[in-house]
Amino acid sequence: MTPGIGLRHLAQPAGGGAVYKQGDGGARVNAGFGDDLWRPATLSHAQILPDAVPHVIPRARTLAERVDTWREDLSARLARADIAPDLAEAIGSRRWFRGLGTLIGLSALALAFWPDFAPVEAAPAMAMTESARDEFRSQMIMPLALGADSGRRMGATERVVPLKSAPERPQVELLATLSQGDSFTRMLQRAGVGTHDAERVADLVARSIALDTIEPGTQVDITLGRRPRPGAARPLDALTFRARFDLELEIARDAAGNLALSRKPIRVDDTPLRIRGTVGSSLYRSMRAAGAPASAVQQYLKVLSDQLDMDRAVRSSDTFDLIVQYRRAATGERQAGELLYAGIERGGEPTAQLMRWGSEGRFYEASGVGEQRNGLVAPVPGPVSSGFGMRRHPILGYRRMHSGMDFRAGYGTPIVAVADARVTSAGRAGGCGNAVRLDHGGGLATRYCHMSRMAVRAGQSVRRGQVIGYVGSTGLSTGPHLHYEMYRGGRAVDPASVRFVTRAQLSGAELRRFRAALADLKTVEAGAALEDLAPAASEAPAAPAREIDRLEAPQRIR
Repeated sequence: MTPGIGLRHLAQPAGGGAVYKQGDGGARVNAGFGDDLWRPATLSHAQILPDAVPHVIPRARTLAERVDTWREDLSARLARADIAPDLAEAIGSRRWFRGLGTLIGLSALALAFWPDFAPVEAAPAMAMTESARDEFRSQMIMPLALGADSGRRMGATERVVPLKSAPERPQVELLATLSQGDSFTRMLQRAGVGTHDAERVADLVARSIALDTIEPGTQVDITLGRRPRPGAARPLDALTFRARFDLELEIARDAAGNLALSRKPIRVDDTPLRIRGTVGSSLYRSMRAAGAPASAVQQYLKVLSDQLDMDRAVRSSDTFDLIVQYRRAATGERQAGELLYAGIERGGEPTAQLMRWGSEGRFYEASGVGEQRNGLVAPVPGPVSSGFGMRRHPILGYRRMHSGMDFRAGYGTPIVAVADARVTSAGRAGGCGNAVRLDHGGGLATRYCHMSRMAVRAGQSVRRGQVIGYVGSTGLSTGPHLHYEMYRGGRAVDPASVRFVTRAQLSGAELRRFRAALADLKTVEAGAALEDLAPAASEAPAAPAREIDRLEAPQRIR
């Protein structure tokens, strides 16, 4: 712009600029457009003063925004404090000495937290356990003062001289177990007893107890002596085992070298075990929690389910009562047997009382009536794949009468009798394959077909639930299953439509003996058989021979 010439604001043109008149600096302004022209002039944003707008600081609304605000504020304050300046600038000034103090303080703090100046131990290549440490120690050569139990796997050197014969232990103590289907003699021979001694022991034991009555799982303590010569069997020095719950047999070699048998009867108490308790939410769990054996609980539930409708006749507030056979030995062993009594009480009054009676082990009510069985049990635990009636035969291909029910079951599944019966036939029966026919009396009979194997023979009596055979696919069959038929008066009927009840009745002297036995059985106190059997006078422990043993033995205060 030329000096002395000013700009005067006259108008605001369209487009946002300003129009000015160029003059000579005085008050005169030419109105014409000759040499003194009006011309527009545009100012930059820096030359225009902005309007006065209030500055609004946004307020942090969330925690993250507040943290960011605090961090920025702290960073700004630390930057203004200038705690760690560059020590290469302004050496000797106050700012430089302040930075030197910061360096010394941080170095002292780092040294104060330094753990140790000892060398760092490297981690082992493998995790060391107690067994691994013992194994490493066994490979080391240790002095005799530390036990001399090392070097057991060290390789032999030329200085090792082999022995002509290794020394043997003078006695060997073994524990042999009689397995299922094994003989007593073979068990002794496998344990290392010589043939002559094993036969002699079997002969001595057979004189006291039948060898086939020794239960599988019986453990025998065997002590073998020194060999008479190299390669010979060790002689039997002693043998002890529990032949029965109330008998222990011991065989030892006497001074003359002969084996002799000694019997040691064990006093046994046969008081039955009675358990009572509240039914609660689960009868099975309540009985198990009260201490009833699992086998006795299963028998109890089976007996009551044959007599009662368990879902309706038993309430959670009722009291269960069962009595089982129980034996206590003077040596501390205990043995539970079969269920003797099963009962349910409600409000202190019995609602069901069943006691085992007779050689067949049948349960009778307190009135002398035998167990009532509502309906039939299923011959196999499987679903019905084909019912009774007309159908297309899967092999022959045409429709004909299906005079039974087919149960789907796996090969070898046990087949049980649906009720007490007598076996009238057992063998091959044409398209039925291996079949068993049972006569239940009263004109009712059943037949079980396609068996892989039969477990009964003709003329044999069977009980309800007894295994009579196993599922197979013999005869006209497309796969393993059971074809089950039922006959009434010689005609085939639908097995699903038959329901019957079997009943037995005691009378006369037999009924009086039954009721007397029931009354005597119910006098047993609950839990009395769980107490330890008091030792008899002959079973009292012998007095210690040494005075030191007398001091260590506990004294009973009366």
